[in-house]
Amino acid sequence: MRWYHYIALFFGGAFLANTVPHFTQGISGHAFPTPFADPPGQGLSAPVVNVLWGSFNLVVGYTLCRAGGFNVRRTRDALIVGAAVILTATMLANAFAPVFAGK
Repeated sequence: MRWYHYIALFFGGAFLANTVPHFTQGISGHAFPTPFADPPGQGLSAPVVNVLWGSFNLVVGYTLCRAGGFNVRRTRDALIVGAAVILTATMLANAFAPVFAGK
């Protein structure tokens, strides 16, 4: 694998992790922060916006994983994507916690 495959896999995992909160909150009918809110990332966006944003993240994550040659049977690939998912999920938890602290 070339070095840029590792980068594609890492960012693919990051986008896949970002899919989860937006898509699940959107299909649950809850408002949730997106980059399109006012202020970006802190204000709340409508559920439909979150479904669309989550779907966009899913497509980008899938595309990046395909471009990186992801194979679930290769331990290295699974570790790179898994590390990106865990890192991104941790960052998202820290970013969204203050938004919902008052609720």
